[in-house]
Amino acid sequence: MTDADPRELENIAIDLAREAGQLARERRSAGVSIAATKSALADIVTEADREVEALIRSRLRELRPTDGFLGEESDADPGSSGTTWVVDPIDGTVNYAYGIPFYAVSIAAVQGTSDPQTWTALAGAVYVPSLDEMFHAAQGAGAWLGDRRLHVEAEVSAAGALLATGFGYDPATHAGDLGRVARVMPIARDIRRMGAASIDLCSVAAGRVDGYFERGLKPWDHAAAALIVTEAGGRFALLPADDTGRVLVIAAVPGVFDRLLTLAQP
Repeated sequence: MTDADPRELENIAIDLAREAGQLARERRSAGVSIAATKSALADIVTEADREVEALIRSRLRELRPTDGFLGEESDADPGSSGTTWVVDPIDGTVNYAYGIPFYAVSIAAVQGTSDPQTWTALAGAVYVPSLDEMFHAAQGAGAWLGDRRLHVEAEVSAAGALLATGFGYDPATHAGDLGRVARVMPIARDIRRMGAASIDLCSVAAGRVDGYFERGLKPWDHAAAALIVTEAGGRFALLPADDTGRVLVIAAVPGVFDRLLTLAQP
């Protein structure tokens, strides 16, 4: 069992996210090299993804050598301390590759295994380098954008909500994703697709959108931002995988959550 202080872990996440974000921004200015394509044409990895994750992993090894590590671009390490770091070095890689400024570094510390259904989030930071925005939270200590405390809007109802979503990489799942959008449209003022799940989730916490839904996220996509949502007073749910093996993430302000949860399933 970990005895780590969530505020201490939060500070580590903030420092590393900022350092990693600066590296990502520098590499973007120098030009992007696509290192590999994974599951589909849009599922790409840049050399910067790998370099940024290696930097974060190296720093964590120095600071907390017995902690576990789960990252998008390298092998997992369970560690022995009971704390695991869950890292997306560049969330929104396609945006990053094309020069669209909506990408982020996401770093979370969780207690327990690398399974988001069973872990307890302790701290997290999501840094958006192009906007120099640092979202962060620690368990029981609130959610913040820089030094401004975040509180979701309690009065928003499920009538005319601004919603965000995303789509999976596998073309076989696109019809289902589009059908989900159609089902939620009766409560939507409009739909946004920004291309980075961590930014979408932090946008719920910051009051920039009223809800977010997407099927097919990986643990590193939501580990930090889910805590930021709940510490800001929002609601978050991770629903079991469907027959395609993809979990469904729902996050929203309280007045929108239940209706969105109903409409976005299956």
